[in-house]
Amino acid sequence: MNKTTRSSEQIIIGRNPVLEALRAGTKIEKIFILHGVHGNALKNITTLARQKGLTCVEVGKNKFDEFDGSQDAQGVIAIVGQKDYVEVDEILNFAAKKNEQPFILILDEIEDPQNLGAIIRTAECVGAHGVIIPKHHAASVSSGVIKASAGAAQYVNVSKVTNIAQTIDELKSKSVWIVGTDGGAEKFYYEMDYKMPIALVIGSEGYGIRRLVKEKCDFLVKIPMFGKIESLNASVAAALVMYEVVRSRK
Repeated sequence: MNKTTRSSEQIIIGRNPVLEALRAGTKIEKIFILHGVHGNALKNITTLARQKGLTCVEVGKNKFDEFDGSQDAQGVIAIVGQKDYVEVDEILNFAAKKNEQPFILILDEIEDPQNLGAIIRTAECVGAHGVIIPKHHAASVSSGVIKASAGAAQYVNVSKVTNIAQTIDELKSKSVWIVGTDGGAEKFYYEMDYKMPIALVIGSEGYGIRRLVKEKCDFLVKIPMFGKIESLNASVAAALVMYEVVRSRK
């Protein structure tokens, strides 16, 4: 059977991600539900979709598998447009409207969709104002990322930029301080004062922050390591520092 040709950025799979997409007001074209599946989450999806005037179509397994044959779909798929990325200035304006000091994540070539999704999920939980990702050599906000974020990617401002180093220069010109995470830093992440406007830079899974990006950071901080493994998973490291920002500010 030939699967329907669709970009990975045009479907959302899974009950919770689809429900969060509906709650977030994501532009959804149609929702497909696998015949015979049941549950409270599906009832909530169909009810909310009906309230928004959206179509839910119950289909058999063969038709359902044309869109996605994985077991992760949990019997529901939403067909949507691509993620609406924002400009960096929109992230800064969002912080200003909330009367808060900017708190931004800059992800330097995070390639694993699971890591990107987990970071975005934590960013939403801590109230970060936005996430900046590069256009090249990095994961985009795909259906897998949306699922890994438990739907949080529908709520978080994400900006996709051509050049991270230039974007950092732009942020610095607007009084945002750049804090990079690096295992070779002299200062521990909990020794920083994060009350100022900041952009937190998280490096890639295998190589960390690239040299040019690291050189543009105003501060570098590290996470103490006591075992034989030299580094944490990128999403775990990001979560630790993000919550330290919250602790410092609250």
